[in-house]
Amino acid sequence: MSEADLSKLSARVLRTRRRKLIERLPPLESLLRGSVIERYKRCGNAGCHCQEGRGHGPKYYLSVSYPKSRPKMIYVPGTSLELVKQSLARFTEAGGLLKEVCAINLELFRRREPLEESP
Repeated sequence: MSEADLSKLSARVLRTRRRKLIERLPPLESLLRGSVIERYKRCGNAGCHCQEGRGHGPKYYLSVSYPKSRPKMIYVPGTSLELVKQSLARFTEAGGLLKEVCAINLELFRRREPLEESP
């Protein structure tokens, strides 16, 4: 929802919308941040088929970047690949929901409305 749309809603409606967004957040313990990288490697054995083609693989790695450091590459066994992809998707989903929650909080703050609901 755009800022202009949020400005048209009442504080009560904004808080209700925010509560519903928070209820949609995936469980935080199931989130992973990063990207799945697919790699093929050559083994170096003379005569191995990998010398002519793409190499052995695919092998999957979870790549996680941090400011001022090299990305961390963690091997992902094939049996864990779907779980890792789901956890990455949950992180993306949570990010979108949190952006909208923050936009609502910003609109409430702009109006000088309390951010927390009173009982």
